[in-house]
Amino acid sequence: MALPKGKVSKARGRSRRANWKLEVPAIVECKQCHQMKLAHHVCKHCGYYDGKQIINMEEKEEQKNA
Repeated sequence: MALPKGKVSKARGRSRRANWKLEVPAIVECKQCHQMKLAHHVCKHCGYYDGKQIINMEEKEEQKNA
């Protein structure tokens, strides 16, 4: 089993852990409705992705109201 050669100082250990950070999600503008959406996801407002309609939002509203 591997063992460390010597003591790792507080500064060295903490600086190694300093690179664990949160990333901001990639938010872009939808080309159809110009609302902000997550990149590489279907727009929640209009249902379009890459210029194609994936989800018919009118049918979804009818199902929600029924």
